Amino acid sequence: MADPAPPFPAPPVPGAPAPPLRGQLVRGGEIAPFDLEQATSHQVIYFYPKDSTPGCTTEAHAFDALLPTFAELGVGVVGVSRDSCASHGRFQAKEGLTLGLLSDPDGEACAAWGVWAEKKNYGKVYMGIVRSTFLVDAAGTVVRAWTNVRVKGHAEDVLEAARGLQPAPR
Repeated sequence: MADPAPPFPAPPVPGAPAPPLRGQLVRGGEIAPFDLEQATSHQVIYFYPKDSTPGCTTEAHAFDALLPTFAELGVGVVGVSRDSCASHGRFQAKEGLTLGLLSDPDGEACAAWGVWAEKKNYGKVYMGIVRSTFLVDAAGTVVRAWTNVRVKGHAEDVLEAARGLQPAPR
């Protein structure tokens, strides 16, 4: 996996059009194309660093547990990382997850959404995904943006924001 080339844009702000998001979506062992521009419902797009790590697993379970409520509101949920489709499939199977995970192996989506950035951990500086979530309405406009997310209670905060959306046209 080569890192995307700089310069990197800032994450989109509320009111801005959502950047492109397309790729292979893994759900229930099946792989299907996903294109945000073709989505007919509101979407939660959450970016996370890596499959099967403690924080990412906790976050995935939190969103997965709330999937039925998001669905009742007409809101889809998609997790995005640079992991491969195979890694996503293993992660879903191991953890019993039903939410869709999008593979962004070249980092194109991460760069476009402004979540690929320099990070520091225990004195080490490296490039990686900044845990971030975006609530996008059915018209493709960013409604809310959360960056540098702390996992605990985050999925519930996003659900609360989604409750304020008007139902998506069918």
